[in-house]
Amino acid sequence: MAMSGALIESRLAHLERHLAQENPVLLKAVQSFRELDAIAYRMGLLDKDDSYTAHIPWWPLISVLGTFSSGKSTFINDYLGEKLQRSGNQAVDDKFTVICYNHERTSNALPGVALDSDPRFPFYQISSEIDKVEKGEGDRIDAYLQLKACPSQKLRGKILIDSPGFDADAQRTSTLRITDHIINLSDLVLVFFDARHPEPGAMRDTLEHLVSDTIRRSDSGKFLYILNQIDTTAREDNPEDVIAAWQRALGERGLTAGRFYTIYNEAASVPIEDEALRNRFRGKRDADLGEIHGRMQQVEIERAYRIIAALEKMARDIEEKAVPALNQAIAQWRKRTLIADMLVFALLIGGGLVLSIKQGYWSSPPSWMQEPGTLYAAGLGVLLAAIAIHFGVRSLTAKTLVKQLRQRGEELDLRGDLVAAFGQCRRFWRSIFALSPAGWGRGSRKKLYRVIHRTDEYIQTLNDRFTNPSGEESVDQQMQKILAKNSASSNNP
Repeated sequence: MAMSGALIESRLAHLERHLAQENPVLLKAVQSFRELDAIAYRMGLLDKDDSYTAHIPWWPLISVLGTFSSGKSTFINDYLGEKLQRSGNQAVDDKFTVICYNHERTSNALPGVALDSDPRFPFYQISSEIDKVEKGEGDRIDAYLQLKACPSQKLRGKILIDSPGFDADAQRTSTLRITDHIINLSDLVLVFFDARHPEPGAMRDTLEHLVSDTIRRSDSGKFLYILNQIDTTAREDNPEDVIAAWQRALGERGLTAGRFYTIYNEAASVPIEDEALRNRFRGKRDADLGEIHGRMQQVEIERAYRIIAALEKMARDIEEKAVPALNQAIAQWRKRTLIADMLVFALLIGGGLVLSIKQGYWSSPPSWMQEPGTLYAAGLGVLLAAIAIHFGVRSLTAKTLVKQLRQRGEELDLRGDLVAAFGQCRRFWRSIFALSPAGWGRGSRKKLYRVIHRTDEYIQTLNDRFTNPSGEESVDQQMQKILAKNSASSNNP
């Protein structure tokens, strides 16, 4: 995910101008990201045309996932108050749709390349990720993504992502890879199930790919599990049994976190003749919808915490993942180089001895071997040849570690290039006996610890802004009251 240096600087400047008005805490965080970039540049983890700020979205993200016909599109249209997404019982939308605000009254739809080429959106250069699944698929980015804009005020300051159903056979592997990508970036994940199809087979993919994996996530609280179209169970002898069956299915996958909701759309609902039952269903639906919509409105707050958490994680990953992985690679490289050196030199020395004995040099040395100047020149030539052989050997042994390092970087999910960083470590002027990776010295450690320490300060500042345990008014609240009082006084002389 690389951009030109000028584009990186332009993006950071634009981001800082925006945050100066919206969130001063995140404005300070951008400065910490700059410090982190400097450390990564020095170590070779990031290219000079890249930045850690380009690896996370700065707009709040809400993703809507689930099976086909589970009511995702109907829910989105109802929330926006716009008939933006097509809805129906069949697979009507087979692409990921990024929905954002547009002040124009007409809704616009743009191709996937609009997302793949714009670093402000969460799918920037996702085509390269799709190519990793199947070569050449990245060129078909429009088959996977589309961008829509609409004038709903509820979209101001946030992005909504609608996904294709999990039970699609076409493009399954690429779809799941993109799904993992947006889950990691999202502040809130709504997972929809269809109450009309309670059998386990209808939700197997969703459960296995989302629910089971959620258990191991540190951010599992951002998942909301929604059993939609619950009105269809009203004619059951005991509709609560249907809900309990779904909760048991989730529990069997080990789900212990995340909230479970039951909703339905009034306009598309099945008539419930029993008034008491109808009121009970409506009451539960309204309460759950209110909580879901409340969480959707709070994503901006959660976004601020997520960005600070991402900053801390990226900083800790350098020390706790990248540095140990590089140290291990350097140790392996050193060991392989020394072993290869010994084997090569042993063969050369052994071959030289055999050749010299056959030529009779030891019993009757030739005249040139008895001249000091010639011996010095020969010795120098042997030394230079040995140095050249050593550097050739260390270059070859380093190449044997590239594939392993690349795989290690993917396993650790690092926002950095271990192969490039290792390339810094094996430059010709660095000894194979160096005790730490290139660029990782006392100064880098000090800067990294300063970044990590500041993340705690940023979190405390956010807590002071959004919470008030002491019950006392903050300085901002006091200033707002004073300004309001002065304004009222000027309007009423």
